[in-house]
Amino acid sequence: MDASGPRLIAGLDEVGRGCIAGPVIAAVVVFPEGAAPFPGLADSKKLTPKRRAELARRIEAEALAYAIGRAEAPEIDRINILQATFLAMRRAYAVLGLEPDAIRVDGDRCPELPQPCHAIVGGDATEPTISAASILAKVFRDREMEILDGFHPGYGFAVHKGYPTPAHQAALRDLGISPVHRRSYAPVARVASLF
Repeated sequence: MDASGPRLIAGLDEVGRGCIAGPVIAAVVVFPEGAAPFPGLADSKKLTPKRRAELARRIEAEALAYAIGRAEAPEIDRINILQATFLAMRRAYAVLGLEPDAIRVDGDRCPELPQPCHAIVGGDATEPTISAASILAKVFRDREMEILDGFHPGYGFAVHKGYPTPAHQAALRDLGISPVHRRSYAPVARVASLF
């Protein structure tokens, strides 16, 4: 640590890449370097919904800053999921309101950002700031899918959150494609060819 205080480290992660409906959501969370924010942070996929919600409230209360970014299904279809993920990450960073000294991203590539960025494969399970971002992104996206379930009843978005479960694919065949489905994804494209 220098005289100006600890470096500020941002963790950045996304959720929803493997879904066939809904947005891809990215979250960025800032903590001081070396600070173990609090116990229990882990990859959001390994936590129960209740535990994720508890941790999300604590992250929001204790992080120096956090922000959410998104890319919608039509954007995903137009530019592909990787570029849409990077777009969501840049959007989250753009509204952060705090300039971190460095950024750690889950995965093997970083989006173009103005600060030094380090990609860490499996970082959502090993880096507390990335774990925190993973949790916020997952909680936000799950809530979003519950809202979309009310606008597009019958698909079961509140249950499967847009992932291609057998029930979701059956509803897709029965009801057709909603405006929030990703038409470039194979299960949706197959149904589109039937209508």
